[in-house]
Amino acid sequence: MTYAKTDEAVSKLTSEQYRVTQQNGTERPFTGEYHDNKRSGIYVDIVSSEPLFASGDKFDSGCGWPSFTKPIVSENVKELRDGSQGMIRTEVRSAHGDSHLGHVFPDGPQEQGGLRYCINSAALRFIPRDEMDAEGYGAYLNQVEDI
Repeated sequence: MTYAKTDEAVSKLTSEQYRVTQQNGTERPFTGEYHDNKRSGIYVDIVSSEPLFASGDKFDSGCGWPSFTKPIVSENVKELRDGSQGMIRTEVRSAHGDSHLGHVFPDGPQEQGGLRYCINSAALRFIPRDEMDAEGYGAYLNQVEDI
Protein backbone atom coordinates (compact mmCIF):
# COMPACT_ATOMS: atom_id res chain seq x y z
CA MET A 1 0.00 0.00 0.00
CA THR A 2 1.28 3.48 -0.86
CA TYR A 3 0.77 6.29 1.61
CA ALA A 4 0.75 9.90 0.48
CA LYS A 5 -1.00 13.20 0.99
CA THR A 6 -3.28 13.99 -1.94
CA ASP A 7 -5.41 17.02 -2.80
CA GLU A 8 -8.42 14.69 -2.97
CA ALA A 9 -7.86 13.40 0.58
CA VAL A 10 -7.42 16.93 1.93
CA SER A 11 -10.58 18.10 0.15
CA LYS A 12 -12.61 15.40 1.99
CA LEU A 13 -11.59 16.58 5.46
CA THR A 14 -14.16 18.13 7.76
CA SER A 15 -13.40 21.68 8.90
CA GLU A 16 -12.15 20.32 12.25
CA GLN A 17 -9.95 17.68 10.59
CA TYR A 18 -8.51 20.35 8.28
CA ARG A 19 -7.87 22.78 11.16
CA VAL A 20 -6.07 20.10 13.19
CA THR A 21 -4.06 18.33 10.47
CA GLN A 22 -3.30 21.16 8.04
CA GLN A 23 -3.24 24.18 10.37
CA ASN A 24 -1.62 22.57 13.42
CA GLY A 25 -4.76 22.88 15.51
CA THR A 26 -5.82 21.06 18.65
CA GLU A 27 -9.28 19.74 19.38
CA ARG A 28 -10.82 20.50 22.76
CA PRO A 29 -9.96 17.92 25.43
CA PHE A 30 -12.43 15.09 26.07
CA THR A 31 -14.35 15.86 22.85
CA GLY A 32 -12.58 13.72 20.26
CA GLU A 33 -14.27 10.73 18.67
CA TYR A 34 -11.58 8.26 19.81
CA HIS A 35 -10.88 9.54 23.32
CA ASP A 36 -12.90 6.71 24.92
CA ASN A 37 -12.57 4.15 22.12
CA LYS A 38 -11.68 0.76 23.59
CA ARG A 39 -12.19 -1.34 20.45
CA SER A 40 -9.42 -3.46 18.97
CA GLY A 41 -7.83 -2.14 15.77
CA ILE A 42 -5.42 0.43 14.41
CA TYR A 43 -5.44 4.17 13.97
CA VAL A 44 -4.31 5.58 10.63
CA ASP A 45 -3.63 9.10 9.36
CA ILE A 46 -6.89 10.67 8.13
CA VAL A 47 -5.02 12.16 5.15
CA SER A 48 -2.54 9.50 3.97
CA SER A 49 -3.98 6.33 5.57
CA GLU A 50 -0.54 5.36 6.87
CA PRO A 51 -0.76 3.19 10.02
CA LEU A 52 0.15 5.15 13.13
CA PHE A 53 -0.98 3.49 16.39
CA ALA A 54 -2.40 0.19 17.64
CA SER A 55 -5.24 -0.15 20.13
CA GLY A 56 -3.05 -2.25 22.44
CA ASP A 57 -0.72 0.73 22.90
CA LYS A 58 -3.59 3.10 23.80
CA PHE A 59 -4.05 4.04 27.45
CA ASP A 60 -6.10 6.45 29.52
CA SER A 61 -3.70 9.20 30.54
CA GLY A 62 -6.44 11.50 31.79
CA CYS A 63 -5.24 14.30 29.49
CA GLY A 64 -8.39 14.45 27.35
CA TRP A 65 -6.95 13.11 24.09
CA PRO A 66 -6.20 9.58 22.89
CA SER A 67 -2.82 8.59 24.30
CA PHE A 68 -0.47 5.89 23.03
CA THR A 69 2.84 4.50 24.31
CA LYS A 70 4.40 4.12 20.85
CA PRO A 71 3.67 4.20 17.12
CA ILE A 72 2.81 0.96 15.35
CA VAL A 73 5.41 1.85 12.66
CA SER A 74 8.00 4.29 13.98
CA GLU A 75 8.98 5.41 10.46
CA ASN A 76 5.43 6.72 9.91
CA VAL A 77 5.74 9.24 12.73
CA LYS A 78 8.15 12.16 12.76
CA GLU A 79 8.93 14.35 15.72
CA LEU A 80 9.69 18.08 15.45
CA ARG A 81 10.58 20.79 17.94
CA ASP A 82 7.55 22.99 18.62
CA GLY A 83 8.05 26.38 20.28
CA SER A 84 4.45 27.57 19.93
CA GLN A 85 2.15 28.38 22.84
CA GLY A 86 5.04 29.82 24.86
CA MET A 87 6.60 26.44 25.62
CA ILE A 88 8.95 23.90 24.06
CA ARG A 89 7.24 20.65 23.10
CA THR A 90 7.78 17.84 20.62
CA GLU A 91 5.23 17.88 17.82
CA VAL A 92 4.18 14.60 16.20
CA ARG A 93 3.42 14.55 12.45
CA SER A 94 2.66 11.74 10.04
CA ALA A 95 5.67 11.05 7.82
CA HIS A 96 3.84 10.57 4.51
CA GLY A 97 0.77 12.77 5.00
CA ASP A 98 2.60 15.52 6.90
CA SER A 99 -0.49 15.83 9.10
CA HIS A 100 -0.20 17.45 12.51
CA LEU A 101 -1.18 14.67 14.92
CA GLY A 102 -0.41 16.08 18.36
CA HIS A 103 2.57 15.98 20.72
CA VAL A 104 4.70 13.43 22.57
CA PHE A 105 5.64 13.82 26.22
CA PRO A 106 8.04 11.88 28.52
CA ASP A 107 5.38 11.16 31.16
CA GLY A 108 3.86 7.92 29.87
CA PRO A 109 3.88 4.51 31.55
CA GLN A 110 7.49 3.78 32.53
CA GLU A 111 7.07 0.03 32.04
CA GLN A 112 6.16 0.72 28.39
CA GLY A 113 8.94 3.13 27.52
CA GLY A 114 7.82 6.26 29.36
CA LEU A 115 6.29 8.09 26.39
CA ARG A 116 2.80 9.52 25.96
CA TYR A 117 1.81 10.26 22.38
CA CYS A 118 -1.08 12.68 22.90
CA ILE A 119 -2.98 12.60 19.60
CA ASN A 120 -5.98 14.48 18.21
CA SER A 121 -8.87 12.22 17.20
CA ALA A 122 -9.50 14.56 14.26
CA ALA A 123 -6.17 13.46 12.75
CA LEU A 124 -7.09 9.77 12.88
CA ARG A 125 -9.29 7.17 11.27
CA PHE A 126 -9.92 4.00 13.24
CA ILE A 127 -9.87 0.62 11.47
CA PRO A 128 -11.55 -2.10 13.59
CA ARG A 129 -9.59 -5.37 13.84
CA ASP A 130 -12.22 -7.34 11.90
CA GLU A 131 -11.95 -4.88 8.97
CA MET A 132 -8.16 -4.54 8.86
CA ASP A 133 -7.52 -7.28 6.30
CA ALA A 134 -10.22 -6.02 3.93
CA GLU A 135 -8.86 -2.44 4.22
CA GLY A 136 -5.31 -3.54 3.36
CA TYR A 137 -3.86 -3.64 6.88
CA GLY A 138 -3.70 -7.43 7.31
CA ALA A 139 0.07 -7.25 7.87
CA TYR A 140 -0.62 -5.51 11.20
CA LEU A 141 -3.10 -8.06 12.58
CA ASN A 142 -0.38 -9.71 14.67
CA GLN A 143 0.13 -6.38 16.46
CA VAL A 144 -3.53 -6.00 17.43
CA GLU A 145 -5.14 -8.14 20.10
CA ASP A 146 -8.71 -9.31 19.69
CA ILE A 147 -10.62 -7.59 22.49
